[in-house]
Amino acid sequence: MRKENTMVTSSTCEAWPDLPYDAWKETRDTLHLWTQVVGKIRLALTPWLNHSWHVPLYVDVRGLTTSPIYDGHRAFEIVFDFQAHQLEMATSEGDRKQISLEPRTVAEFYDAVTALLAEFRVRVQISDRPCEIPGAIPFSRDRTHAQYDREYAQRFWKALLQVDRVLKRFRTGFIGKASPVHFFWGSFDLAVTRFSGRRAPPHPGGVPGLSDEVMREAYSHEVSSAGFWPGGGGIDYPAFYSYAYPEPGGFRTSIVEPGAAFFSEALGEFVLPYEAVRTAPDPEATLLAFLESTYAAAAAAARWDRSALEGPAGGPGVARPPR
Repeated sequence: MRKENTMVTSSTCEAWPDLPYDAWKETRDTLHLWTQVVGKIRLALTPWLNHSWHVPLYVDVRGLTTSPIYDGHRAFEIVFDFQAHQLEMATSEGDRKQISLEPRTVAEFYDAVTALLAEFRVRVQISDRPCEIPGAIPFSRDRTHAQYDREYAQRFWKALLQVDRVLKRFRTGFIGKASPVHFFWGSFDLAVTRFSGRRAPPHPGGVPGLSDEVMREAYSHEVSSAGFWPGGGGIDYPAFYSYAYPEPGGFRTSIVEPGAAFFSEALGEFVLPYEAVRTAPDPEATLLAFLESTYAAAAAAARWDRSALEGPAGGPGVARPPR
């Protein structure tokens, strides 16, 4: 057996960087709020799409992007560039401007983005109250969160790149309804969701900063959802998660892979520490084992019609055979 198959190589460590929660928690919290400011612009200008799929950001080769947002006949895009450490806004008319990503308060960032929108003649009003954060300070008054560590912001993006790649591969094995792989700025996580096609009971709601109507529409149908978040919300380390809504009987006692995965009673979902993936001889295979086994546990427990919903994993340039 070749040596690089039995140990974590330097190239693997670079692709899956170390992301200790305590080392960048303050930057993480500030960046979470900055992404909410930008995400709410997309929310305010984009027609509603089922399950709030019109609001997320997307991983790209520089960082996180809104993708095109339409303002009448014009389009613009806002990108968090974690290579150059800039927030860039560009329009379909050729205008382009940047705001440096550096230590600054959320209130200062909010004012800078607002000024940039005015300069580009984009008329939009957003709620300055953060979503999904208990006791959050309105953006315009938040002078508490003001950290930005370039090194850890870039490490976070590099981790997202790898997770995005693996989640997209995982998504190809499902031919039923599935979400894009997208970054929800409310919960600050990268996620993909599979649907059984059956209606779900009304979600109880109660999420800070989100109406119960939004939550009920988001979870209107049975799902198995998985993703990655960099820590917070009850877990002080970056981790992968997988849950089912509604949770079927027997789901939480299912045997899943790898051995480091466990069911968190506090969170109501399976959890796999990022460190267990990052330090594995084959991080991609380790993560795929978690994604596949937790989905299989949810689908089996809820008696999904798996023969109609699943297919072989996709490959580049190969069309699926008709079913």
